[in-house]
Amino acid sequence: MFEIQQLNPETYRQQTRRSTLTIAAVFIALAMLLSSSAVLLFGTPGGDNFRWNLGGVIAALVLTVALVRGLLWPQPFMAAAVYGWRLKRSLMRVTNLMHHVKVGVAARDPAAMQLLRFYHLGLTQMHQLDGNSSALSEVVAEINRHRERMEELGMETNQPGLTPAWLEAVRKFQPLPH
Repeated sequence: MFEIQQLNPETYRQQTRRSTLTIAAVFIALAMLLSSSAVLLFGTPGGDNFRWNLGGVIAALVLTVALVRGLLWPQPFMAAAVYGWRLKRSLMRVTNLMHHVKVGVAARDPAAMQLLRFYHLGLTQMHQLDGNSSALSEVVAEINRHRERMEELGMETNQPGLTPAWLEAVRKFQPLPH
């Protein structure tokens, strides 16, 4: 289950920039090392060594992904980037079912109502963390209408966690044909 955490947007952006630069530096160093090594070992002096350079870059990309996921992912300096990735992944899970969610919300289904509220809270945070206030301003009216609807029904509007059962519950709602 994913939980929305309260983060300072400036600190978040600073930390994600640092982790991005670290990953970029690792990739660049590996690409240079592996490309040079491949050309040195397999290339021909004065010949076309493009494929060996490309092979080194591709190997560096694969190795960088493995290092990030296996070694860097759990490191404290990566916490903000990992949180941002998990937040966006959770929002995507809801987005993929949004046509079901909207039908469920129209039927005032509690799971669908809670899921949409989580989505709105997560989307708000994502836009704040990314510093994208213009995109957020486009959905504020919809977010407020849904929150007011939940309040009228006596439902809790603080939905900081994504409950997997909600995702399963909304699948029963068949989207309306176009």
